[in-house]
Amino acid sequence: MTFPLSRLVEAAKAAPIVPVLVVEEVAHAAPLAKALEDGGLTIAEVTLRTPAGLAVIEAMKTAAPGLQVGAGTVLNAADVKGSLDAGADFLVSPGMSPGLLSALGDNRRLMIPGVVTPSEAMARHEEGFDLLKLFPASIAGGVPALKAFAGPLPHLRFMPTGGIGAKDAGDYLALPNVLAVGGSWIATGEDVLHGNWANISVKARDALRLAKV
Repeated sequence: MTFPLSRLVEAAKAAPIVPVLVVEEVAHAAPLAKALEDGGLTIAEVTLRTPAGLAVIEAMKTAAPGLQVGAGTVLNAADVKGSLDAGADFLVSPGMSPGLLSALGDNRRLMIPGVVTPSEAMARHEEGFDLLKLFPASIAGGVPALKAFAGPLPHLRFMPTGGIGAKDAGDYLALPNVLAVGGSWIATGEDVLHGNWANISVKARDALRLAKV
């Protein structure tokens, strides 16, 4: 059976930095997608924290078909349906609940659920999730926690997010159980609001260099 997130895994091999985006206006979606691609990035996570989130996903997919665009802050059945209808390549949630698990149905392997503890990680793996998110990474143990997880849980892979920046992204990516890292520093809300597309591309290239990709 084909791994549903195989394209995401391949994209992460090329560029394991995932900008976590909060976009207020759909008009910003296309230039933002192109700026990220120009910076060498292959994956983006658009959070559903604004009313424009779903339309932004659809517009980014249209502007940059080669970019893996996921939906973040997926919390309920409406978010799942809306994200998939918008063409999201993957789904991300800060955690997991019985209601969200039920809403995912056959799409659960597209989800990257947040975990903090080994028990949560084990439970999510038993439920069929192939990739997990340590969240919020900076206060959930960060690099030392993921190193500790690797001993008893070597079969699990992570995309840590939350409090990660340019200075420590490389430390996370040096771990064998980390596929990619997510962060908001590459395309901040201010960057997007003011259309600082060139600056976003520069920060993307710098991040990949720091990550030694």
